[in-house]
Amino acid sequence: MSETVKMPALGESVTEGTVTRWLKGVGDTVEVDEPLLEVSTDKVDTEIPSPVAGTIEKILVEEDEDAEVGADLVVIGDGSGAEGSGSDDSGAEAQAEQAPAEEQGEDLASDETVAPSTDEETPAGESEKPADASGDAGSGASGGAAEGEEVTMPALGESVTEGTVTRWLKAVGETVEVDEPLLEVSTDKVDTEIPSPVAGTVLEIRVQEDEDAEVGSVLAIVGSGAAAAPKAEEPAAPAPEEKKAEEKPAEAPKEEAPKQEAPKAEAPKQEAPAAPAAPAPQAADAVSGAESSGYVTPLVRKMAAEAGVDLSSVKGSGLGGRIRKQDVQQAIEAQKAQAAPAAAAAPAAAAAAPAAPKVEVSSKRGTEEKMPRIRKVIGQRMMESLHGMAQLTTAVEVDVTRIAKLRARAKDEFAAREGAKLTFLPFLMMAAIEGLKTYPQLNSTIDDDKIVYHGSENIGMAADTERGLVVPVIKNAGDLNLAGLARQIGDLGGRAKSNKLVPDDLSGATFTITNTGSGGALWDTPIVPAPQVGILGTGTITKRPAVVQNAEGDDTIAIRSMMYLFLSYDHRMVDGGDAARFLTYMKKRLEEGAFEGELGL
Repeated sequence: MSETVKMPALGESVTEGTVTRWLKGVGDTVEVDEPLLEVSTDKVDTEIPSPVAGTIEKILVEEDEDAEVGADLVVIGDGSGAEGSGSDDSGAEAQAEQAPAEEQGEDLASDETVAPSTDEETPAGESEKPADASGDAGSGASGGAAEGEEVTMPALGESVTEGTVTRWLKAVGETVEVDEPLLEVSTDKVDTEIPSPVAGTVLEIRVQEDEDAEVGSVLAIVGSGAAAAPKAEEPAAPAPEEKKAEEKPAEAPKEEAPKQEAPKAEAPKQEAPAAPAAPAPQAADAVSGAESSGYVTPLVRKMAAEAGVDLSSVKGSGLGGRIRKQDVQQAIEAQKAQAAPAAAAAPAAAAAAPAAPKVEVSSKRGTEEKMPRIRKVIGQRMMESLHGMAQLTTAVEVDVTRIAKLRARAKDEFAAREGAKLTFLPFLMMAAIEGLKTYPQLNSTIDDDKIVYHGSENIGMAADTERGLVVPVIKNAGDLNLAGLARQIGDLGGRAKSNKLVPDDLSGATFTITNTGSGGALWDTPIVPAPQVGILGTGTITKRPAVVQNAEGDDTIAIRSMMYLFLSYDHRMVDGGDAARFLTYMKKRLEEGAFEGELGL
């Protein structure tokens, strides 16, 4: 009893993939969900797991060949088919020899040989039956007909009506526990994991990665998995003996033909690159060969980029001159061999002059990718804010030397007592909160022809993460002391980095602080996030000479810890004088450094 494994759906708009490597050969056994082969598309390189257990009887698509979604890749059964195939093919080597012939049309013949596993009707009937069988197998694998519990898109925050499935953490056939993360979802407010509400087996995935789903819509079916098993076996159930009888006579002549023709097809491919004798034509051929080979997989491109290998100088050994991983690996080894003599002579030269730093080349260089949802949302919000406000920025310079000394004295004891790091940000945030209480114009919202002055200070804290900019909110920050602010900053910042924020963490800000200085910037002109009317930026702290007054009132030059504070604001609500008074208040409060009581000093 054999089953044909087909090329699965590999993402939205992806219609085909390239088989880059078979992880199993003819005669090997494979378990359910065990990696079977590697496939590359224009978006991703991935492993394809086996949907069934058994023995590899026949490989239908060779390495470096393309296959459309839904095309037959391999036949897996109890091993009887592999024996017949092996006697004709002489194992995996014979299959490798068949590749050129299959490229010229053998795939169609082999498909007709293997596919009619459930019927012995006329040719017209045979062409219909495999399509039905594959459709049944597909629905069985995904659990379309299986009974289970629906997992729906949960409510993801106030005013959020839909989300984008960014990654499935479980695949069809895998088991999941209650509250175990099942998938990742992105909205215009947060990226979050969705836990499974029930325990069981994933029977069906309804919404694929990069697709949108409304709140309440069905994402997946989770159940016992018992109902899905018979479905998967249906295509192979009728008359195994008849199937074998059908396959063996049909396969024999088709397997023999490629064996006779394969050497003739291979010979021109091997001899063609050797034709040019002069060095210059060879170099030209190498470049044109790399261009004419067509698509280079992302895995190969990344591998070459990381090793500094120029793909135009690599000669491809794949079909049609396609550059494979093995070709790049050979180029890397050759490059190392050439570098070895130079490396032996390098120590003397290195002693004379320091080596230039190695440039870390990003794997994204020269590539394209789909814009993530979070970037689309950030871009849309920033454009709406700029177009809907009259924004400008005011800045002051602040001497934070006293705070730096206080922090150095208290940070170890503070961390042991409060369980939080004492950074500069809690001091800056406390001064800003006091300024908002004193100058409420900065803590307000314009509502048509009304001005709403907020009764609490909810501070948005812009955080730079691998996924992009997120702004968790410290609610009722005006009621917290320095230690409370430090704990909230540490908690929200940590959860932002690890993608553990929930929608409520990202809503309700009345004023935002962005610590641009953490990246080394002196100052910036941040964009005010609507509907707020102000955002405070904090620059990096640097030591430099400054004029200060000594105890006698004389001016002297001293080394001080200096930084810039910059405030962007909506001029419809906040005047330049309001902004200057707010920043001057913060400057005075920070330069005085009267935080000893907050630190227990």
